[in-house]
Amino acid sequence: MKAVTVVAQYRTDPFFEKAVHLIETSGLVDRVLAVSRESASQRLPAFCTPVDGEIHDRTTLMRIINETGTNHLLFLTGDGYVFFEPGSIEKMIAAAESTKAGIVFSDFYDLNERGKTVHPLSGYQSGSVRDDFDFGGALFFSTEAIQKALQKYGLIPDTRYAGLYDLRLKVSIECPVHHIPEPLYSMISGKAHSGDGQLFAYVDPRNADVQKEMEIVFTDYLKKIGAYLSPGSLRQAEQTQYRFPFTATVVIPVKNRVSTINGAVESALSQETDFPFNVIVVDNHSMDGTTEILSGLAKRYPTLKHIIPISTDLGIGGCWNEAINSKMCGRYAVQLDSDDLYSSTKTLQRMVDALRDGKYAMVIGSYTIVDSHLKKIKPGLVDHREWTDENGHNNALRVNGLGAPRGFDTNIIRGIAFPNVSYGEDYAAALRVCREYRVGRIYDSLYLCRRWEENTDAVLTIEEANRNNAFKDSIRTEEIRARQQISKGPNP
Repeated sequence: MKAVTVVAQYRTDPFFEKAVHLIETSGLVDRVLAVSRESASQRLPAFCTPVDGEIHDRTTLMRIINETGTNHLLFLTGDGYVFFEPGSIEKMIAAAESTKAGIVFSDFYDLNERGKTVHPLSGYQSGSVRDDFDFGGALFFSTEAIQKALQKYGLIPDTRYAGLYDLRLKVSIECPVHHIPEPLYSMISGKAHSGDGQLFAYVDPRNADVQKEMEIVFTDYLKKIGAYLSPGSLRQAEQTQYRFPFTATVVIPVKNRVSTINGAVESALSQETDFPFNVIVVDNHSMDGTTEILSGLAKRYPTLKHIIPISTDLGIGGCWNEAINSKMCGRYAVQLDSDDLYSSTKTLQRMVDALRDGKYAMVIGSYTIVDSHLKKIKPGLVDHREWTDENGHNNALRVNGLGAPRGFDTNIIRGIAFPNVSYGEDYAAALRVCREYRVGRIYDSLYLCRRWEENTDAVLTIEEANRNNAFKDSIRTEEIRARQQISKGPNP
């Protein structure tokens, strides 16, 4: 018996036939299932079997699984065309059998008019639970692992968009997900693998139905692995007896932002409030003139505290720790990045009002993405309306960010602290907060997030994006373990 059943989304162009023909002639493929929304039997190559439906749809997936007689299912899940290298399917089979993996995926080659370039992927961790985790264009399943997972954890629920996500999560509970760090195929892709369109897909209102299904599937997964936290387990921020010098502090970490720091500081100082506040700028040993600008501003404004830390190895998270542990930090600490601006003079008041009135440990506002001239650019307003009071703290593990600006109860964030890194430090702190405390949201734009060529959110290389995503996956891994311990309860 041949070892593999291939599942591919049908496309009406010559590339599809060429791609699946190369797979079919490998000698290992029993059949190629061409999935299509419309009947495609009249147009299909002879070696393809038509399957009506969508590749992520529950009904389609269950039909495929129930009718598969091979040991392996190869899903061609990307939006492009996959051309396997000679011997590659054999390598996937060998890896699956030697590692007892439920899922295997590999690096690949990007194929375009400029030639072939290696496209590395990140390894899979237990925290690699995002629905948009990049598996490339080919996802290789063990049929036995699928059958055992569905028998133990339940069939794929009634979904249109999240069926394959549900299947992947269930299989991963007890079986390894194995990454082969070798390009085993080439792919002509229909879209870029990075960029704001993909980055903000989960907050795009047009994707609301898709994201709701993903959240339902993911929440069920958390319950199955014992990492789900009920909303009733979350606490309010408690009153403190500590006497803070100010009600609030705007925290601005900075390094070498000579062109934007003045605007950020002026935006912070211009806030109109009914309480006393100050601004702490942690200058991480700038060398481009930023320090001199801050020194001049500090002489003009007594409520501006310019801190140059003793340590020379701080990331953004370490700079935040310097600020929140300063004797000059206020009762609440509110974020402003050195590239960015508050959208009005009322931002700080609204953040502090929400923190106080809701007794929240953290409040997160909404922001608008603008260019260097403050002109709104896509996707515009990012308001994270996927958050709910009932499940936001769980769904936070699935998405890649929670928004800005962020405001914290200083007493609580001092006890938690930020990791000393310059990417993901905010996400790590926010996950830790919402593990234990209630979080408030403001859905109006309070903040202008500037995109320009020198900031850390500029377009990343594949390697940089992989490194960032792997770090966030490691944060999720630790957070899931911590939540599992909470669900288990204290040791007897």
